[in-house]
Amino acid sequence: MDKSKVIAAYKRGFITVVECGQILGVEEMQLKRLLQLEERKSTFPSTSQRIGS
Repeated sequence: MDKSKVIAAYKRGFITVVECGQILGVEEMQLKRLLQLEERKSTFPSTSQRIGS
């Protein structure tokens, strides 16, 4: 399963943080880093996205 889909399911409340870590097969610290990285991705547009017109 795609890690971003698992993290999205966690953020939507479908699974707990423990279940999220188990599905991804990561430890707590690794999971925290993944969540931070995903948050940054959603905050900042990627370089391939156009801003404006």
